Amino acid sequence: MSLVNMDEMLRKARAEHYAVGQFNINNLEWMQAILEECMELRCPVILGVSEGATKYMGGWNVVVQMIKAYIKDNNVDIPVAIHLDHSRSFEVCKSAIDAGFTSVMIDKSRIPFDQNMIETKKVVDYAHKRGVTVESELGKVGGKEEDVVAEEMYADINECIKMVKETGIDELAPALGSVHGVYKGEPKLGLKEMLAIAEAVKIPLVLHGGSGIPDDQIIQAIKNGTAKINVNTENQQAWEKIVRQVIGDSDHIWDMRKIIGPGKAGIREVVKHKCEIFGCINKA
Repeated sequence: MSLVNMDEMLRKARAEHYAVGQFNINNLEWMQAILEECMELRCPVILGVSEGATKYMGGWNVVVQMIKAYIKDNNVDIPVAIHLDHSRSFEVCKSAIDAGFTSVMIDKSRIPFDQNMIETKKVVDYAHKRGVTVESELGKVGGKEEDVVAEEMYADINECIKMVKETGIDELAPALGSVHGVYKGEPKLGLKEMLAIAEAVKIPLVLHGGSGIPDDQIIQAIKNGTAKINVNTENQQAWEKIVRQVIGDSDHIWDMRKIIGPGKAGIREVVKHKCEIFGCINKA
């Protein structure tokens, strides 16, 4: 299976009421763990890559060629998308697209809505000519600094409708109560608002901050039109826990493969659980 964009996989997920996971990668081991588990589960998967992670791994082309080479040498035959996560500019999106990313997110949610639409449309025009899908965000997804995500941070349904109609984006991430990073209280998603937006825009919705959201809310979000769910923090926590234990158990481990490699098991466990909740097992 060659690399794909997110269009067909997410429209199928929305129609059949399951979700595809976006699991962010940070190095070779993270990519291996995610693809190995999704291959075993027969799940389609989106490999999320932030601008920072791209720089850490050596650049746009390094990331794409690493993934493509792994897919070829390991006979990966499930749908795989490479998605740029939370880009703030057209130039960054262009760099990712030109290197071979199959999907990009342009996040201009913190600037005035009209300017957001103009800059998003520029990315859409460039991406669609090259077979690349585009995700956009509206409202404000909370971060580590917020204890509570207030309703005034929610995406506005009328802006959602206008954004989809006038820019042609493929996926929409409306802020409805999720946060990036660790939740300081129990998440309370705006599920009623989510359903209304999904019915109005008729394209797959994306849920950011999927780590730490109770399973019952995830399941309801999928029923309410969410077809893509982003997970990163839980993978980081699971990886760190194992690596700390490995280091703590011995003062004589120098081989980096024996230090960071075992952490893959923690990532795989998280991916398996999430894919079970998302309902995407055997959907590849």
